[in-house]
Amino acid sequence: MSNPARDELPTDEHDTVFLIDDDPGVRDSLTLLLSLKGIRTQPFATAESFIETYRPEWRGCVLTDLRMPGMTGLELQAALRERQIEVPVVVLTAHGDVATARAALKNGAFDFLEKPIDDAMLVDVLRNALRVDRERRGAAAARAATDRRLERLTQREREILALVAAGHQNREIAAQLGISSRTVEVHKSRIMEKLECHSLAELMQVNRAH
Repeated sequence: MSNPARDELPTDEHDTVFLIDDDPGVRDSLTLLLSLKGIRTQPFATAESFIETYRPEWRGCVLTDLRMPGMTGLELQAALRERQIEVPVVVLTAHGDVATARAALKNGAFDFLEKPIDDAMLVDVLRNALRVDRERRGAAAARAATDRRLERLTQREREILALVAAGHQNREIAAQLGISSRTVEVHKSRIMEKLECHSLAELMQVNRAH
C-alpha cells in the first residue's frame, strides 16, 4: 500500500521531467499524473523543440517517446551526446523490441519502458532519474569548487602537494626540492589553509577528487 504522505512530497523545485511526445493526449495525461505526484513537467511536442530550447542550467530528466515524426528517441539520445548534454533519458514506447531497447541502453538511456506502463513504476523510475541528475550535478559542483581552491596554489605548493599525495615525508620532500623541512612544513600549512582542509586525510581526498 502506498504512503499518501510520501506520494505528496514534491521533488526539488528545480527538478523537471522534460516530457517529449508528439501525442498531445499522452502529454496531457502524463503531465497530470506526474503533477499529482508532485513532479514538475515541461512538455515538448518534438525532440527538435527540446534540443533548441534546452538550457545548461536546467535540472531533471527526459521522458521521451521512441517513434515520433522528425527526430526519434534514439536520434535524440545521439543529439544530446553530440552536444555533451548530460541528462538522464527514459525512453517510453509502445513499439519496443529487444534490439531497440539494447540500442537505447547502449546509447546511455537511464531506462527503457514499454507501454502500457504501471503508473507507480513510471513514477519510481522518474524519481530515480531525477535523483541521479541531482547527484551528478552535486558531484560536478564539488569538483568545480575543488578546482577553484587548487587554483589558489603556487607552483611550489602544487609540487609539494603532489609529493605529499605520493606518500613522501617532509625530509624526503625537502631533499627532492632542495629546501628545508621547516619550509616544507610552512608550505603544507599554507596548502591546508588554501584548500580549506583540516587534516591530511582531507588533503588527500581533495587531491584524489582533482
